[in-house]
Amino acid sequence: MKHYDYLNDFVNIEKENFISVFKRYPICFVKGKGNYLWDHNGKKYTDFLSGISVCVLGHCNKQICKAVKKQLDNLLHVSNIFYNESQLKLAKKLNELFKLASKKNENSKVFFSNSGAEANEAAIKIARKFGNQDEKKRFEIITFNNSFHGRTLATLAATGQKKFHDGFEPLPEGFKYADFNNFESIKKVYSTKTIAIMLELIQGEGGVCIADKNFIKKIESFCKEKNLILIVDEIQTGIGRTGKMFAFEHYNISPDIITLAKAIGGGLPLGVTIIQNKLKNVLTYGNHGTTFGGNLVSCAAGFEMLNQLDNKKFKYIRKISLYFFEKLNELKQEYDFIKEIRGKGLMIGLELTIEIPNLVQNCLEKGLIINMPKPKVIRFLPPYSIQKKDIDFLIETLRIFFDKASSSLP
Repeated sequence: MKHYDYLNDFVNIEKENFISVFKRYPICFVKGKGNYLWDHNGKKYTDFLSGISVCVLGHCNKQICKAVKKQLDNLLHVSNIFYNESQLKLAKKLNELFKLASKKNENSKVFFSNSGAEANEAAIKIARKFGNQDEKKRFEIITFNNSFHGRTLATLAATGQKKFHDGFEPLPEGFKYADFNNFESIKKVYSTKTIAIMLELIQGEGGVCIADKNFIKKIESFCKEKNLILIVDEIQTGIGRTGKMFAFEHYNISPDIITLAKAIGGGLPLGVTIIQNKLKNVLTYGNHGTTFGGNLVSCAAGFEMLNQLDNKKFKYIRKISLYFFEKLNELKQEYDFIKEIRGKGLMIGLELTIEIPNLVQNCLEKGLIINMPKPKVIRFLPPYSIQKKDIDFLIETLRIFFDKASSSLP
């Protein structure tokens, strides 16, 4: 079947059978290995997106696939009203890592779900239940403009971007938006009904915007002063993306709640909400639940994922990140329309002062997968196994289209 006919069939099938919420590129991937993907025509692509920070140890990682197959051979699913070893092993491992990172000599607890939105939903419920226990019945949560926390109604309301709200009003009440990296703006929206502050340390969908260290330390102190819950959304930044297990380690803070998804499942659906000891009794039997959350196969993949993230891997992420930034800075010297390069580890944003139409599509035609969460921001979320030759290919490809854009400027 010819390339056009093959994709044309897909387009027609989707129109007839799918709710059209995804704007797809005209490619069908059929194979992945390491840092690369292949389409149905056998064309190879270098992946700088890793499924939006999901396949962080590369596509079809051998050890993860082996762990998944082993679990599949034994058991696919049982209800959460029974114990299972796959969940217990992962929960114990995550709590050990969180305890080490938060530098607190106390135990944490986890709740497993299926996605980042669900992990955040659980965090919101825990914070509100905690606030409902005092005489002021506190329920308001402060989040930040330009943030993204999910697409359920509650996490959509928590998201500080109006474009995601349009058409879904009225949204759940109780969310106030402050300005990112502006501590005074928090004070303006704080009230006696405030129970929590929820934020990303790097706003991924917001364009890879990084929280200032002093700003985060002030938030932590403010939360302690006002008895607020500090929720850190680590769905995109967690599990090694920034060169440490959790991004909050860069800030020397100890959040009350963190949320995880994307990378933790090793390519399978998995969300995690981790809470500090002081919140351990907030939710009781029947307050929350899930049918598929903590699926045995996903947990097996997650456990193997964590086993591979050792100090050697973190050291490599930090080392290859330095090379990546070096090459991007060289590119910045060549083109005046490159405004800023920002990020940590292998979560990097390149902001332009101009829009380059069809840049993602044109890169795909050259065999390169990139992403643009904003019209002038390119986001790079490559697998942790990305190599210098892959980065060189990225730079060479971008240079082709930057040269064209430069020549068309007045």
